[in-house]
Amino acid sequence: MVANRGNRSIWKSLDWFTIAIYIVLMVFGWISVCGASYDFSDMDFFSFESRAGKQLVWMGLSLGIGFVLLMLEERIYEMFAPPVYWMFMGLLIATIFLSHDVKGSRSWLDFGPLRLQPAEFAKFATALYLAKFMNSWGYTIHKFKNFLKTLGIVLLPMAIIIMQKETGSALVYTAFFLVFYREGMAGSVLFSGISAVLYFVVGLRFQADFMGYTPTPIGRFSVLLMIILFSIGMVWVYCENSKAFWRMIIGSLGTVLFALLFSFYVIPFDVTYVMVIIIVALIGYLIYLGVSERVRNYFFISAFAFCSIGFHYSTDYVMNNVLESHQRIRINVLLGIEDDPAGAGYNVNQSKIAIGSGGLTGKGFLNGTQTKLKYVPEQDTDFIFCTVGEEEGFLGASAVLLLFMALILRLIHMSERQPTTFGRVYGYSVLSIFLFHLFINVGMVLGLTPVIGIPLPFFSYGGSSLWGFSILLFIFLRIDAEREHLKR
Repeated sequence: MVANRGNRSIWKSLDWFTIAIYIVLMVFGWISVCGASYDFSDMDFFSFESRAGKQLVWMGLSLGIGFVLLMLEERIYEMFAPPVYWMFMGLLIATIFLSHDVKGSRSWLDFGPLRLQPAEFAKFATALYLAKFMNSWGYTIHKFKNFLKTLGIVLLPMAIIIMQKETGSALVYTAFFLVFYREGMAGSVLFSGISAVLYFVVGLRFQADFMGYTPTPIGRFSVLLMIILFSIGMVWVYCENSKAFWRMIIGSLGTVLFALLFSFYVIPFDVTYVMVIIIVALIGYLIYLGVSERVRNYFFISAFAFCSIGFHYSTDYVMNNVLESHQRIRINVLLGIEDDPAGAGYNVNQSKIAIGSGGLTGKGFLNGTQTKLKYVPEQDTDFIFCTVGEEEGFLGASAVLLLFMALILRLIHMSERQPTTFGRVYGYSVLSIFLFHLFINVGMVLGLTPVIGIPLPFFSYGGSSLWGFSILLFIFLRIDAEREHLKR
């Protein structure tokens, strides 16, 4: 099981550039943890009693774990992917019943003085099993049965983690859809996901605003108009039927315009009722075209329109009955529906103040006032990027982002040079997880994305996240080191 095939050594084929970026990010992360957890009464960063000292231990153990992973043969990862995946699924389920309630979630397991979060390690297990399954003989994502099974591999841990009330960690698994897209998933599926986000944001943001003196809500009107335009546009793109396209676009928009003018100048009424009727008529017409022309794309477009309406009208139910109260408030604050600077918006407001006060070059190491006076909650975990912005300023924060960009670009390059589907899928899984964490974490610190409580890779304090990210990366480094041998 140890990598030792003759005189061949993996050390020559390892991607040392990626390892260098990894080490630099960890060092910068440790410096940030020092700054964020600094206490005026205790300046001993190397004490194992301090958070900075503990982070040093996690870093050392991460390097040790990485070394062990590099010593194992790459085929072991594919061979044992299924049992490792199911083992972690069982551990995730057990965590629901064995863990203690920590800030409303049940996602941590205590092993004496050590506390671990299995959801962080389930990511690499899911990535390995997904790569194994998509590398199986005869697999193609275009087969609906294969796509459903692939989807199930990702949705299972996601559902279990949601039951742990760790919505943020569960949302990370949506990053795997980027892997599906790279492996041939139809762009319409990704477009449907983006459309759902647009429906949700626009519908909620403008739900209380009305068009002039009419009872037509701007949010609902905008979403229904998007559904009409998206559905008709898909006919042009996927069916190439120009006659049907122009019939639908002129008929639909003409009817909407007439209803708006009638509502403005004759009798005010809710125009969205007319728009729902238009969408229902479009669905019926699309089904008719699908049957008469025997083109199944019409059925897919009609299903898109139907599901879009269902999704939009279920938004209120999800907001009021599915999401927790603190999650609703965070979304409302982010969208500008509510203003809660002392409550749900406190973290983000203090974070933005800290980053803004850093200016161009920052206040210097240990000189940040917002972080030193503990104004920013979770400043050495979820909000650690604000420490970088305050102490190192715009230049330091930009340097960190450039390092992450270099890592992302390198992972893309490494993934594309893999000779096997297993290596490529796993590489893109690692890339997607890192990209999701980076985008969401930095976004929530800047007030651009909802606060869902996920760590910044290699920066946030904690052993589980650092070990989880290190395992993800070093397994890929080991797989990549074997690329030349597998090409023979």
